[in-house]
Amino acid sequence: MSLPVERATMVEALAPEQARTRAGRVRDLLRYRNLVAGGVVLAILVLSAVFAPWVAHYPPDAVNPLATLEPPTASHLFGTDAFGRDIFARVLYGARYTMLASLMAVLLGAVAGSLIGLVAGMAGGTVDLILMRFVDLVLIFPGILPALAITTILGPSLVNVVIAIGISSIPVYARVVQGTTLQTKQLAYVESARATGAGEGWIVVRHVLPNIAPQIIVSATTGLGVAVLWVAALGFLGLGVQPPTPELGAMLNDGRDYVTIAWWVSFFPGLFITLYIIAVNLLGDGLRDLLDPHALQRVGRR
Repeated sequence: MSLPVERATMVEALAPEQARTRAGRVRDLLRYRNLVAGGVVLAILVLSAVFAPWVAHYPPDAVNPLATLEPPTASHLFGTDAFGRDIFARVLYGARYTMLASLMAVLLGAVAGSLIGLVAGMAGGTVDLILMRFVDLVLIFPGILPALAITTILGPSLVNVVIAIGISSIPVYARVVQGTTLQTKQLAYVESARATGAGEGWIVVRHVLPNIAPQIIVSATTGLGVAVLWVAALGFLGLGVQPPTPELGAMLNDGRDYVTIAWWVSFFPGLFITLYIIAVNLLGDGLRDLLDPHALQRVGRR
């Protein structure tokens, strides 16, 4: 009869210790200032775009000829464009397409590039040589040029932008994963696992992937900022989402002719892109420190 009572007493005794442990983990996490700052800013931007129908007071495509190029006011927080459309609503709705396209492009590039790098690093020899020479061939072309060429061939659309940027970013992840895989498979415990008869599949899942995962996560997080720039650049050139659908890059292009008389038309889309890039870069730096086994000592010395 006393067993349930004793068990309840033990649970009550462990509860404060578990609470202290969670509080300690939260304090340790808060020591990574870049991670916290980037996460907070990114969460605000993403939630604002996700809940745009409830945050914005106007539809993004509602035209009002009587309110063209109005400056920011209480009724139009970011002002209006040449068609009298509310820029605040268009920025939030347009951010959906820009952020979604960048996320999908990063996922495509990270998955395909990681697979190529993993196969090259594990196989070695001729396979490694052929795959990495293909990667080097793509890396010859500077920056956004491959994405621009692919989008021009496929035609302007959001899906083609994702494909173009994803393919263009494959070499970055392939290089990172291939180098990390080459280092990991030469470690002593991996050699020991191979000596005991473990198959290559088991070694990849059990030993290689846990070691390369932090590198992929950090690279993908930082790559989001680059992808957003590329999505906006292609939209600016008219190769992304087509009007009247709002998109941040296209909105920047719309404001070119009104920079001197209506600065707000292009300023606020550019501000959103800037804040997003800063946030994902801070988040990437914070994740790099968090996933570094020596990061806690380094952060503690700051």
